[in-house]
Amino acid sequence: MKRSGVADLPLHGGRVPHWLAERMTALGTAITETIVHDYGTSAFLSRLSDPFWFQALGAVMGMDRHSSGITTSVMGALKRGLAPRAHELGIYVCGGRGRHSRNTPRELLQIAERRGFDGPALVRTSRLTARVDNNAIADGFQIYLHSFVLAANGEWTVVQQGLNDRNGMARRYHWHSAAVQDFVAQPHTGIVGEPQGTIMNLVDAQAKPAQTAMLDIVREHPEKILRDARQLAGSAGVLSARHLRLPAHHEVRAENVDLKRLGAVLAVAYERDLHDFAELLLLEKLGPRTLQSLALVAEVVHGAPSRFDDPARFSFAHGGKDRHPFPVPLKTYDESLNFLRNSLAAARVGDREKIEGFRRLERFVRTVETRLQPVANFEAVIDHENEISPSLDGRSVFDDKPGRRFFVGKDRQRSLF
Repeated sequence: MKRSGVADLPLHGGRVPHWLAERMTALGTAITETIVHDYGTSAFLSRLSDPFWFQALGAVMGMDRHSSGITTSVMGALKRGLAPRAHELGIYVCGGRGRHSRNTPRELLQIAERRGFDGPALVRTSRLTARVDNNAIADGFQIYLHSFVLAANGEWTVVQQGLNDRNGMARRYHWHSAAVQDFVAQPHTGIVGEPQGTIMNLVDAQAKPAQTAMLDIVREHPEKILRDARQLAGSAGVLSARHLRLPAHHEVRAENVDLKRLGAVLAVAYERDLHDFAELLLLEKLGPRTLQSLALVAEVVHGAPSRFDDPARFSFAHGGKDRHPFPVPLKTYDESLNFLRNSLAAARVGDREKIEGFRRLERFVRTVETRLQPVANFEAVIDHENEISPSLDGRSVFDDKPGRRFFVGKDRQRSLF
């Protein structure tokens, strides 16, 4: 199996405020339920094991699109939101950061007892994934977060993150049971972190000679040990996966976003005829700003894997908690949540019109992108978002006092294209 990516995750301080954490929990739950409803639990676990999709999910939920905090915040939100409905959806989120990661074996055994799984085997799998990433991959990162997501059909995904004290960087590792054939032969679906040059990876598919040499080394003559050591140096696997390079700069810049993809979303939201048609698809009267958010959320739910190579674009759904690219528009966030909740509630009783319209919205945006090829005016979009921020209850972690807003804008709105 091949890794799906390597990306830079700079360590980032700060906190997730209560007003955002609650919304992240609700949105993460709604997105999960929609994916499970339309594609099944296996599809959700597959998406979760994709580091590009995971980064886009964190961005669309209002987290800083590039920082290490996405991992903790997203997995925490999913655990809180899915726990009350775990039996209904058939998805159980175990573990977490620090002391919560140490609770993983106990949580897995409890679920196994209720669902009839082989509890000790699940615990062994959990420990193996942690040990492989902590010990078998000599990249300098020590695991501090371990999340084990188990489905009712026995399938699982592991998302865990390590810290490198020397360079202040984080690396995220993704596993998926459907792709793991051998724990000692390239088991990851993705590894996310800053490239550190040549890394000895003893579970790479090409590292079999290195594994064999290490087993033989304790019982061989010193001359053979030296030969095997040279073989080990030459054959150990190297991280050479597709890279998602997440920059150290905090702000979102034009080069971080596919402006044609963003342009299609903005065209559907703001061009009158396209907007009217999108509303018809959704069977709902929506303002352009909410339609913009829903179009990006729809892509997270229905988009193909190739659509997530610019995760910063998804921060244009609900902004970022640190005002990058703009403050979180609480009114828009809540309207998007209400639409998803109402669509899911209707689908549960057999009315699929709205939820099918949500799927058609994603297809419509792709059609606009392909046929019309609008290109977003990045600076004008940022100016516009900051100008309308007060009217949408824009909020950030720096915005503790009611009515206080941090934004910059211009007197005139320029064209967004």
